[in-house]
Amino acid sequence: MKILLVAVNAKYVHSNLAVYCLKSYAAAKGYETEIAEYTINQQPGDVLRDLYEKQADVVAFSCYIWNIEFVKALICDYKKISPQTQVWLGGPEVSYRAEEILGELPNVRGVMCGEGEETFARLTKYYSEKEMGREEEQLQDIPGIVFRTDDNEIQKTAPVMPLDFSRLPFPYGKGEVTVSERTELSDFANRIVYYESSRGCPYSCAYCLSSIDKRVRFRDMELVKQELAFFVEQKVPQVKFIDRTFNANAKRTLELWNFIKEKDNGVTNFHFEIAAELLTEEQIALLHRLRPGLVQLEIGVQSANEETLSAVHRKTDFEKLKETVAKIRSYGNVHIHLDLIAGLPKEDKASFQNSYNEVYRMRPHQLQLGFLKVLSGSPMENMAKENGILYQGLPPYEVLQTKWLSYEDITELKKVEEMTEVYYNSGQFVYSMLYLEHFFETPYELYQKLAEYYEKENLFGVKLSRGKRYEVLLAFVKEEKERRLTGEGRKKWDGLQDTVFEQILFFDYCLREKVKGRPEFGRHSHMEKQELKQAYERFGVNRDEEGMHGLEKFSLDPVCTAEKGKTTGKAQMVLFSYEEREPIYGQATIRKETV
Repeated sequence: MKILLVAVNAKYVHSNLAVYCLKSYAAAKGYETEIAEYTINQQPGDVLRDLYEKQADVVAFSCYIWNIEFVKALICDYKKISPQTQVWLGGPEVSYRAEEILGELPNVRGVMCGEGEETFARLTKYYSEKEMGREEEQLQDIPGIVFRTDDNEIQKTAPVMPLDFSRLPFPYGKGEVTVSERTELSDFANRIVYYESSRGCPYSCAYCLSSIDKRVRFRDMELVKQELAFFVEQKVPQVKFIDRTFNANAKRTLELWNFIKEKDNGVTNFHFEIAAELLTEEQIALLHRLRPGLVQLEIGVQSANEETLSAVHRKTDFEKLKETVAKIRSYGNVHIHLDLIAGLPKEDKASFQNSYNEVYRMRPHQLQLGFLKVLSGSPMENMAKENGILYQGLPPYEVLQTKWLSYEDITELKKVEEMTEVYYNSGQFVYSMLYLEHFFETPYELYQKLAEYYEKENLFGVKLSRGKRYEVLLAFVKEEKERRLTGEGRKKWDGLQDTVFEQILFFDYCLREKVKGRPEFGRHSHMEKQELKQAYERFGVNRDEEGMHGLEKFSLDPVCTAEKGKTTGKAQMVLFSYEEREPIYGQATIRKETV
């Protein structure tokens, strides 16, 4: 009996924790299964062929909003060429509408609903015993499933009871409860490893499926430490905790962060989703002492509008959140990722612009402008009608309009989101955008005007090279300056010096990689061969022996200019070291000397 767990991930760098949890739990019960992972970016025909060649008797798909349409199409074709294979589904995209899914997919035998380890293990036992002619248990005896009977009727069993989280095996082992027999993680060399030390969430945010289970179950602390130590020993690049609010328990959070600090191998990065306003002074002080890049924090702000947060049952002390983020941000060693959600109740365009500006001014390393997704089974699904929320009929069920935001408003925010991704979140224009902020009333206005320029030049949907993005930004600034000098705010814009901005832009350009072909806006820093040779000697660097370096001359200090809006008036040489990058933005480390 060959039972196959199938994951279809959004990107190659991702992995699917769910299938590893199911496999390890079934193995602990004595039943072996296999895993096949694909991505939605692969050709469906290639996935179909590989799946068919595995010749499985039972195939169970892990279903999410990002892969459900791919999975549905794959199942339809797969059952044509392998009609005898039993197909099962599980995951959040099918758990809350199992009967509807079975109606859409007549070739699917059943759906596993909710927490899946025990349900899947019972299914593997059922099929294994059936193959041997011993059917001690029937499908109707297995909790947590909705299935199609032999008479083609839909039957639902009792819900599965939550398990003792500490008794679940380590998902990346060989099925044991502990990690005494460890497995190599070579398959994850270039991928993110996902991990959970707790299940459930104490909060009731209406847009989130985690709000359904308010009980928080923590994994035994010693087990968690063993498992984290394993990741550190294996030098996994990134471990991403999927705990919904990692710092819900203050004492536990402090203990685990201290453990991570002690075990730091200089390579592994740990990602946590937290509620910033819950952090204690002791926890914040500990974060200050961590190696730069050891930890990154994702913080769901969602909105700065108190009425909106109340409407979605989210409790946030916004001022405390701002204060905490500012303190951690000032340390310069922790990557901070802040989230916003557009389309929530009670938030119109003006309110969202304010939320955007508030979050932007906190200076996160990443600002994720997301859009409300009305997920099946979430409280928001029941709230949609009363709030005039219209959303897509197909995944990802994203908001189209609300009582407060028109479709045109949503469209504008979508364009601002793309500009934020390109010119802020990429980390490629850090000082350029710092400088430009001085000439716009708000951060939102800067990115909204950029979006208007892209629209006018028909650049949305066009694949632009990295160098071209810089050229587009420069062209936008020149056009915007020309327009502003004839209207209000002329005095402010008169202070924007073209040569200054070009050098700041070139400075950003050099921070990412060594200049091969000098762009037009980098012409001011050109050095002759003899001058370049002398400059390298001055820094004590042998270009041929000491690694990958770049050396440029600037007539001002771009960092000072960008942050303070004025020049130093001094010429400087800057050495860029690309083998020694700083861990937050991945920029080259620099050394500067005044000429």
